[in-house]
Amino acid sequence: VQLQASGGGSVQAGGSLRLSCAASRSVFSINVMGWYRQASGKQRELVAQITSGGGTNYADSVKGRFTISRDIAKNTVFLQMNSLKPEDTAVYYCKCNVVGGDFWGQGTQVTVSS
Repeated sequence: VQLQASGGGSVQAGGSLRLSCAASRSVFSINVMGWYRQASGKQRELVAQITSGGGTNYADSVKGRFTISRDIAKNTVFLQMNSLKPEDTAVYYCKCNVVGGDFWGQGTQVTVSS
């Protein structure tokens, strides 16, 4: 499975960004798709994920601010990020889980300035 992530950038605190992750196969055939992030000097962490059935899960630090969604027709998963904080600054990666393993997209940088 190939994943193409896009949508990162630089914003001021309180701003919004939307990340996109386009998959090379139907999202219905993917067990779970998710967004992870890795800040400088820190471990990669789960931000949000969505299952093939549409169930979602969020890290406590982003609940109420970030929303994960999908466009089935475009095999794309989105991460809408609102009320961004400087601590959201990181490289964001999309990941999918299918029968046979996990696949990662390339990272996209999100920088939030105070």
